[in-house]
Amino acid sequence: MQHVFLETQILWSMIDANGHLRHSAYADLAAQARVNVLAALGLADEIANLRIGPILFKEELTYLKEVRMNEQVKVTVELKRYRADGARYSLISQVIRSDGALSAMILVEGAWLDLKQRKLCTLPGAMQEAFIKIPKTVDFEVYNKEADGKA
Repeated sequence: MQHVFLETQILWSMIDANGHLRHSAYADLAAQARVNVLAALGLADEIANLRIGPILFKEELTYLKEVRMNEQVKVTVELKRYRADGARYSLISQVIRSDGALSAMILVEGAWLDLKQRKLCTLPGAMQEAFIKIPKTVDFEVYNKEADGKA
């Protein structure tokens, strides 16, 4: 599976007063790339049918190089951490300009929410097996519940 899950042009509506990609647009690009990952894995419709949704506890953005209007960018998604019971995960996305420059990194820590009960849940077994097929970072780790919050 490839690491790039979104390729797009930067639109005028995504630009801030300084003439470059506004801070919240980076988060939007990474969110769309994560949705595209779920679709590529065949999970998007399944989780919707089960009324399970991905939620975020943390979203951390690091800005490195500016992106300007009309530039083309690619957005990667990699699995950085995964709790052994499948209840939690960390994903990292990179926004890469067409000249190859790394523009930003977005790290999210998330979980799954049962949308009917409004409680945290895990994906069913076969869906977990699909989810962990996301490309992994070089420092990828599987951890136990006891290690939550210690990264």
